[in-house]
Amino acid sequence: MVAVTDLDPAAMREQYRTTLLAEEELAATPMAQFGRWFKEAVAGGLHEPNAMVVATADADGRPSTRTVLLKSYDEHGFVFFTNYASRKAAELTANPRASLLFPWHQLARQVIVTGSASRVAREETEAYFRTRPHGSQLGAWASAQSTVIASRAELTARYEELAARYPEGSEVPVPEQWGGFRVAPEAVEFWQGHENRLHDRLRYVVDGGAWRVERLAP
Repeated sequence: MVAVTDLDPAAMREQYRTTLLAEEELAATPMAQFGRWFKEAVAGGLHEPNAMVVATADADGRPSTRTVLLKSYDEHGFVFFTNYASRKAAELTANPRASLLFPWHQLARQVIVTGSASRVAREETEAYFRTRPHGSQLGAWASAQSTVIASRAELTARYEELAARYPEGSEVPVPEQWGGFRVAPEAVEFWQGHENRLHDRLRYVVDGGAWRVERLAP
C-alpha cells in the first residue's frame, strides 16, 4: 500500500481516564439520561454539543451520513430540520429509519440513537423557522439542497436576489419544501470511554412498552 502521508493513524491513540458508568446511576428513561449528559457537554465547553451525525439508507439499503444540528428533544424524540427535497429527506421518506450519533470526544462519550423518523407538524416547523436568523431563513430558500449546481456564484446570486426581495426586518415566508424530522428512539446507547478500551456501553431498549437497560461488551 502506498502511503499518502507521513502521519501514521495506527499510532494515534489515547488512554481514556474517566469515571465508571453504572446501571444504577442511570435515569429512568433514555431522554432523561440524555438531558443529563447534554447539560454536562454544554457545561464542559464542547463546540456545538448539539451537532449529531445522522445516518440514513435508501430503499436499496445504501447508507449515507451527514452532520446536522439537534434543535429540540423530549420524551417523543430528537428533532432536526432540513430541506424535504434533500438526500436525507428522500431516504427517510423511502426508508423511515435513522441512527443518530453525538460524538462528544472531549468527554470520551458518545450517544447513539436508533429509531423511526417522521415529519414534525407544520406548526412546529413554522414556529422554529421564525427563530432562525434572517440570513438562515433566506438560505433555506436559496439552496435546493443536495442538487448539482454550476458554481458558487449561482448560489450567491440566488441568495442576493432573495435578500433584495426580503430585506432585514421583513418577514420571510416558510418554504413549503423545508421542515423538521423527529427521530423516535427505540434504542439509545450511552458510551463512556475507559482505560485499556474497557469502555462502558449501556443501552436502553424498549421492552413491552417500558425501557430496559442492557450492558454491551466494548
